[in-house]
Amino acid sequence: MGSVQWDERRKSRPSVPVDSAPDPDARLADLRPGMSGQVIDIDESVEPSTARRLFDLGFAPGAEVTVLRKSPLGDPVVFQVVEYEVALRKAQAAGIHVRRIA
Repeated sequence: MGSVQWDERRKSRPSVPVDSAPDPDARLADLRPGMSGQVIDIDESVEPSTARRLFDLGFAPGAEVTVLRKSPLGDPVVFQVVEYEVALRKAQAAGIHVRRIA
């Protein structure tokens, strides 16, 4: 059911006022360990099946995400979203727009 909701949300996006438009540099991949952000959106360039999976994993608009740790070579990165940990590659995290919290 979450996938259907994501598809509908993606198709019927309201226009965002310029003031509240996400900063193009504010991507989940830009956050360092210990930093948090609130998910704003998943980039349109992300493949729809991947976007649905991210949404199903909890990377939905409004969700708070914290960077827990990075692997020794920096990829993948472990995030806390909802009440569990998820590891994503930098390329996947780069498709998620966030508003920095801390």
